[in-house]
Amino acid sequence: MSLETEERIYFQYGIKETEYLKGRDPLLDRAVDKIGHIYREVDDDIFSSVIRHIIGQQISTPAQETIWKRLRDKIGAVNVDNIYTLQEDELQRLGITFRKAGYIRGFAKMVKDGELSIESLRGMSDNEVIKELTTVKGIGPWTAEMVLTFSLQRPDVVSHGDLAIRRGMMMLYGLEDISREEFRKYKRLYSPYGTVASLYLWAIAGGALQGAADGPVD
Repeated sequence: MSLETEERIYFQYGIKETEYLKGRDPLLDRAVDKIGHIYREVDDDIFSSVIRHIIGQQISTPAQETIWKRLRDKIGAVNVDNIYTLQEDELQRLGITFRKAGYIRGFAKMVKDGELSIESLRGMSDNEVIKELTTVKGIGPWTAEMVLTFSLQRPDVVSHGDLAIRRGMMMLYGLEDISREEFRKYKRLYSPYGTVASLYLWAIAGGALQGAADGPVD
């Protein structure tokens, strides 16, 4: 199957999750109704998801997508063998920073040498996945949480390290800033369907609600 005709996979959720969240938070209730169902693409290949999110560290989503497309155009499938054929300078020519190129090569080497079992992550708890992935140089909690969300499709991930998530919360609740304690309060409120709440917070941060930046949702 060519890259152009690959079937897209979206984060799976439905009425059960949205009705639960709507019942927990009236502001999120109105936001869910206004925004509707969110189709957020996921990648069930853990290795390529890790690479994609290393690329995405501290850059915009459009920039991440541009570099990701260049990488796929160059090597096709983003797997261990194909990544391992690339030297750091080749990765840099795709727009990847020197530091991230080193992280990508180091991660691929660990997987290729059997130091890290990617598939074993599927059977681990969220905390175990974060602990395992953050042993890899260049992978911090945010990257691990994005893999939990966009590859493993875990249901209860709300990343404090994600600026857009925090921005979405501030916009939804009309806050000028958000403390860790306030963040934890909302994270508990959304549990056990925090990931679905995250999808809506990302959408809100991206401007999905007209006027949301000016105060709480009406």
